[in-house]
Amino acid sequence: MMPRMIEPRYRWLFPDPRPLDGARLAAARDRGLSDRVAGLLAARGVSGNADLDAFFGPPASGFHDPRLLPDADRVVDRVRRARAAGEGVVVFGDFDADGITGLAVLVRVLRALGVDTATYVPSRIAEGHGLSARAVERAAADGRSLIVTVDCGSSSPDEVELARAAGVDVIVTDHHHVPDRAPRSVALVNPHRPDAVYPDRRLAGTGVALAVARLLLGELGGDADAALELCDLATIGTVSDVAPVIGENRAIARLGLEILRQRPRPGIDALLARSGVRRETLDLETVAFQIAPRLNAAGRVGDTDDAVRLLLTDDADEAAKAADSLEGANRLRRELLRDGLEDARATLEADPAAAMRPAVLVHGPWPAGIVGLIASRLAEERRRPAVVAAELDGVFRASCRSAGGVDLAGALEACSDLLIRHGGHRAAAGFEIESDRWDEFVSRFSGIAAGAVPDDPRPELALDLAMSSAQLGYDLVAELATLDPTGPGNPPPVVGVLGMTVTRVRAASGGHTQLTLRRDRDVVDAVAFGRDDIATAVREGDRLDVAARVAIRRFGGYDSLQLEVRDVAPSGSHPDAAALLATMSA
Repeated sequence: MMPRMIEPRYRWLFPDPRPLDGARLAAARDRGLSDRVAGLLAARGVSGNADLDAFFGPPASGFHDPRLLPDADRVVDRVRRARAAGEGVVVFGDFDADGITGLAVLVRVLRALGVDTATYVPSRIAEGHGLSARAVERAAADGRSLIVTVDCGSSSPDEVELARAAGVDVIVTDHHHVPDRAPRSVALVNPHRPDAVYPDRRLAGTGVALAVARLLLGELGGDADAALELCDLATIGTVSDVAPVIGENRAIARLGLEILRQRPRPGIDALLARSGVRRETLDLETVAFQIAPRLNAAGRVGDTDDAVRLLLTDDADEAAKAADSLEGANRLRRELLRDGLEDARATLEADPAAAMRPAVLVHGPWPAGIVGLIASRLAEERRRPAVVAAELDGVFRASCRSAGGVDLAGALEACSDLLIRHGGHRAAAGFEIESDRWDEFVSRFSGIAAGAVPDDPRPELALDLAMSSAQLGYDLVAELATLDPTGPGNPPPVVGVLGMTVTRVRAASGGHTQLTLRRDRDVVDAVAFGRDDIATAVREGDRLDVAARVAIRRFGGYDSLQLEVRDVAPSGSHPDAAALLATMSA
């Protein structure tokens, strides 16, 4: 019986069927890896002795020399002078989880070095992204003569000039796009500088802050490795910013997870308690969906001071109070997102021209703190880049999320003459624009997006492995666990399991689908989170190919295999699947 006309939501990309060459295969086998995991890693650019050593070796060996950072000598010299002269320093962090965790990293290190250090996190509404004039004025008024930015500042040349005029030096630490007009700061520590030689450009803002912390402790405190005790904070920021969990970021995550599980600082422990997460089982997915949103909620709809206090305090009672405030902000954030998303969808449906654009562009009276979340959801739903703007008294403040291959940082740079300010990177960015220039921006951005939209607008889904249902087993789960920790750049493996028969299907509450799938002699349970469309398109007896994560479900003292389904297709409908099925049956 053929399935109803269910269309795969994604474009499946099957793995290269060719075996590894002998040298690379031998290097993997020497480390106890199976051939299929060796091929999977090779497809991700990890093969040969050096790559495998970096991937599986001690985490501390995965960090690069912080003295290779741009302007490293200037940073050390300026902080040394500030300490010697008793100057007051301000650490200015962006208001998202990446910026706040990076701020906590540098504040803890500077205070450990004996530097008088204050904190400043801007208001998303009143000040927006980047170093703000208000922060410069506050530093000058308080007699503080040095500002160190975290996760921002590369696109703030005017504010740096304002600081210079007020006698306040600025050290910029950042990981965002560096525009042609870079700030004239004392130091610009950004791996994306054209002249940068730091070996890893993939660090998040908090990763750059951690590298600076290692630099300062190594040069002024005598022990660069002492900064690695701050990897828990850097892990949260790295995951929140969706930075690839490879290279130095992977080293950060491996050490950070160990700290989070075994010896979480009071603020994180309190946050985990509010979210009902057992720290022993904490992984990067927990960080992404439980910890980071609560920290981000402070900058979106709450008070960022709560998040800063949570990460800097060593007192359990103070941590508990800050965690309670963040929990309330997170509940409000969810409610505002739900209402704002419904409103944005309705606005788009009411505008026929919007449906024809190669990008989603919409503005409305939504809180500025949630437009990035709305943009993420719309980009995913509509498979196009999304730009969502909050209307703020003659000015639109917008967040952008990418889809369809558009480089957002480059696109905004091409529109910079229309914008008040802008910044970001390929996948996520933001800007401000005068409301009367919005239509012109829509036209120009749409033209850029049109040139980057592929013929098939469906997002790609890379299959790390493809196999018959008979090859699916507990040994596979154990093999794939060697890739942990997983995340962007090293995602949880997706396996194409071919030729399964549906024996049961039903819609589950929350918009999910539950399936029971038969292979030769037994059945496997499967769940498709957020895919209620599968329940209406598939029926018992259908033969399917399934793209899924493979997991072990523990219930009642027993283990069983479970597929976490990303997508389904009629069995053999993809040419590569048909060829594999034919080979298996030959």
